[in-house]
Amino acid sequence: MFVVNRVWKISGVAMDLQHVGMPGSNLVVCVHGTRREVPTRTIEGVCMAVHEHANGGKNAKPNGLPSEEIVFGRSEAMISIRQKVQKVLGTDVPILIQGENGTGKGLLAQYIHSRSAMCSGAFVKVNCAAIPGALLESELFGYEKGSFTDAHTSKPGYVEMAQNGTLFLDEIADLDLSLQAKVLQLLQDGHFSRIGDKQERKAETRVICATNRDLQAEIEAGRFRHDLFYRINVISINLPSLRERREDVVQLAEYFLGQLNARFGQSTPPFSEENMESLSNREWRGNIRELENVVARYSILGSLDTVEPERPPRRSSMAAHRVGLDGTIPLKRIAKQAVREMEGNLILNALRENKWNRRKAALALNISYRALIYKIRDAGLSQKSIRKSNSSQG
Repeated sequence: MFVVNRVWKISGVAMDLQHVGMPGSNLVVCVHGTRREVPTRTIEGVCMAVHEHANGGKNAKPNGLPSEEIVFGRSEAMISIRQKVQKVLGTDVPILIQGENGTGKGLLAQYIHSRSAMCSGAFVKVNCAAIPGALLESELFGYEKGSFTDAHTSKPGYVEMAQNGTLFLDEIADLDLSLQAKVLQLLQDGHFSRIGDKQERKAETRVICATNRDLQAEIEAGRFRHDLFYRINVISINLPSLRERREDVVQLAEYFLGQLNARFGQSTPPFSEENMESLSNREWRGNIRELENVVARYSILGSLDTVEPERPPRRSSMAAHRVGLDGTIPLKRIAKQAVREMEGNLILNALRENKWNRRKAALALNISYRALIYKIRDAGLSQKSIRKSNSSQG
């Protein structure tokens, strides 16, 4: 058994194709905006990396899917979702998966594909946020030779790669409005055209979309088409955050620990009752992704006490204002200072929540990107300055 990774570099975007070599397996294509360093050998211009793959990708091997018990867990919210998913497996209608970052939207999409009638085709995952809008159209629908300056050959797009399979559009809310119209046409009549080609092609593929944003709010803000929302929202699945399904935390942690032990060939001791209580009571703002990282640290360091201490509360500068000699209080100045401090704290929290991605932080704060940059500079906020501030307070 083996896995073949094929990496195409197209205009600076790496596409990883993973093919699991086992009976009845399907092609899994993952498209990202980042490059991966893998051992390769070149065959006819295609980079291929071959890795051993034991046990046919089952029982949660690195390139396989976890069991249903791990995917859905035991919580009431996930049991309800599991029942809904079972009803849609026999159909090919569009599905919209919503939930916070790290809740497992991509895993659920791949699970649905693997159990559906489209499982013999490819599962093509496209991260809409990672590929620039100008490039994404040609990558999605393909292009003909000579259709633009660098089009030296014809190239099929991701839609064609997903023929008789599943096209998973992750971060669908990041699609440009012009591209949303073309995706809408694909969903409406099942046809599309490559760039530079007048011929219409028929797409036999299931479309699953995912987002961590409130699409209704995006529609009201004019950033998302309401007609596209109705097309992709035939079946809606809202994944709960990990803090809303605490009864699944220990089961997931034990699963991750088992995977890490197998991966590193070690035998990390199981979690103690104190460990399990600690895991169950955390906030898990990063959801399952954060839990996996915490378990990885435990596997390596043997302790869960690796969480960074909370930053000490910042002393308000309003205390520095004193009553004037004439008995007056500089109320306007105090109010202005208070507003500036509150605004700085809100911006800092938004930056941290979005891992210092300023464009996402601007969307979360409902202000323009340019306005956010101005306010960051005005408040003297940067990752470097914050680290210096924390170290001086420590």
